[in-house]
Amino acid sequence: MWLFVCCLLAASRTGDLAGIDMTSRTGDFAGVDMASHIDNLHELLIGYISEEGKVSMLEGVRFGYMEGEDGVRIHVTVLGEGEPLLLIHGYPETSAMWNKVAPELAKRYTVVACDLRGYGESDKPHAQPDHYTYCKKMMAADLVKVMHGMGYDRFAVMGHDRGARVAYRMALEWPEVVSKLVLLDIVSTIDMYGCGHPDLCKAIFHWYFLPQEEPLVENLIMGDRVAYLNKQLGISAPPWEDEEAAKLYPDEVYREYDNCFDALSVHGTTEDYRAGYTWDRKHDEWALAEGRKITAPTMAIWGSKGLVEKYFDPIECWSKYCTDLRGCTVDSGHFIPEENPEGLLQALKGFLL
Repeated sequence: MWLFVCCLLAASRTGDLAGIDMTSRTGDFAGVDMASHIDNLHELLIGYISEEGKVSMLEGVRFGYMEGEDGVRIHVTVLGEGEPLLLIHGYPETSAMWNKVAPELAKRYTVVACDLRGYGESDKPHAQPDHYTYCKKMMAADLVKVMHGMGYDRFAVMGHDRGARVAYRMALEWPEVVSKLVLLDIVSTIDMYGCGHPDLCKAIFHWYFLPQEEPLVENLIMGDRVAYLNKQLGISAPPWEDEEAAKLYPDEVYREYDNCFDALSVHGTTEDYRAGYTWDRKHDEWALAEGRKITAPTMAIWGSKGLVEKYFDPIECWSKYCTDLRGCTVDSGHFIPEENPEGLLQALKGFLL
């Protein structure tokens, strides 16, 4: 719920998110009574919220739970008014990762930021033995159901890291729902596993560590959970102890990541990678073999200081999957929305903005 806090603070600096003139918008939502639609969203969120949960409408920010596949509850934060934009976070973060860009995006869109199953405040079901529970197709199905439940049959999607993998799987499996697609700092799963460069394998050691058998991985991570979390976030200490960490993660955002990375989440997020090693690779291979392509206009954005830039040609990689592709770099490492939010928003101009 720290995304709610951060966006609320940011919204108070950038202006009132309510009262946007929707009559000037083009597309499916032109002329829609957005005030009535937002009230309906509030009722939907209340309808699915757990007994111990909370819902807030303060400053136009709403959060609660919507139902995904197999009854899994997905934590949802909504802000802004306009056409729908789904934001999907990466590993080992939560929807709080969008705290620096969501308020600006909400000036134009109804921003829907979800915690993936296994992450944040969403449910964390124990995985099936074959790991299908956490494959990107299942995670995407959760979010399609959430968006449909909120009244959105077609919407733009932006994902980072694991969330971008969910996003491109969604665009391949449900092409009718994705109007535009933004992929932040990834290439496909089979491209990642297919590189094999020793230095890349060392840098992404968790891609090979996490798919190992349960409960070995979970027990090892829980042996020093915070040190592992910091390693994955690219920091050596919490933000209140490290100036470089503080530039990336406000105290409350880091605490959100720390609090949510508990034993249940360690299992769920580990299963995300077990599914990546098995089902996600298969789904990529099947899509290529069948000649299926992402038809939604797609923008790939990657950090100029990151591994994608160093080891891959992202445009070449994504050309195998996309019919309408453009791309660019941003002066950043891997965590683009947190490292260089202004650069990301600038890159989105002419596409989402």
